[in-house]
Amino acid sequence: MSRTSLTGLTRRRFIAVSAAAAGAAAVPRYGRAAGGMVEWRGVALGAVARIRLAHPDPVAGRALLRRCVEEIGRLESILSLYRPDSALCRLNAQGRIDSPPFELVELLSYATEVSAASGGAFDVTVQPLWRRLAAHFAAPGADPAGPALADLLPLVDWRNLWVDADAIVLRRAGMAVTLNGIAQGYITDKVAQLLRDAGMESVLLDLGEARAIGARPGGAPWRIALADPMDPLEIGGRLALSDAAVATSGGYGTPFDAAGQRNHLIEPRSGRSAPARRSVSVVAPTATIADAASTALALLPPAAAPGVLRRLGATAAYIQDSEGRRTIRV
Repeated sequence: MSRTSLTGLTRRRFIAVSAAAAGAAAVPRYGRAAGGMVEWRGVALGAVARIRLAHPDPVAGRALLRRCVEEIGRLESILSLYRPDSALCRLNAQGRIDSPPFELVELLSYATEVSAASGGAFDVTVQPLWRRLAAHFAAPGADPAGPALADLLPLVDWRNLWVDADAIVLRRAGMAVTLNGIAQGYITDKVAQLLRDAGMESVLLDLGEARAIGARPGGAPWRIALADPMDPLEIGGRLALSDAAVATSGGYGTPFDAAGQRNHLIEPRSGRSAPARRSVSVVAPTATIADAASTALALLPPAAAPGVLRRLGATAAYIQDSEGRRTIRV
């Protein structure tokens, strides 16, 4: 296979996404940005999204952006956990899907490679744990200690996910898959390929994860802001990006409890959550690699980062927590 999240939503982030979705009909999604760029703003996989590209003809540029939005919608119809008719939701409901879409086969095949490279820290079969945590903390007066998860742990094992071109099978009843730790990166890469095939040489995509095609017009790199895990609404650093991707994962993204100790980044073998005030940003050649690697490293000690980065072909990780910021390069 070629290698080409419920997105973290604080309350303000949820408001921003909801407002963007609700206002889509009233606010133009396509327009001319500064410096001869054209851009689209909208929502993709639950995240506020933006595509900026340099195009000599604004009309043709906006038409190309519409093709990108159509491609995003097509891929969401396959990979989304929140569209009941998606191929992923049918897999979870039935435990099996025959003649699966190529994109689902490709992405799940790559996900198993990431699981192996991370020693199982990345595991798309954690969805049963996510469901129970979400349901528990959504109930009024929920016990802050969280629900029991031990009975679900046997359902979480990427090795019980069978993937080939003829069928995808969940080998144990009750298993379920989430692609929230990798799908945004994959969709970003697919849209990037569409734009490359159209001849675009200066593009910045932010579909929950960021990918740059080339540099900015004029040659300067794109500048990417990283959230501060101590206060995710503030900027904790910036990266220069050209012909590469960056993805960030942090336990602060979707806290289930008020203290943020139980969150959407779930350790597959124990059901524990990632540290609430730590973020991991990974730079890699593709957004799929960056997305999956950042998810895995958010659940692993920093000492594991060099080996995971090397095995996945990523180039650097930036870890931010209460002790400051560490840079790991390979």
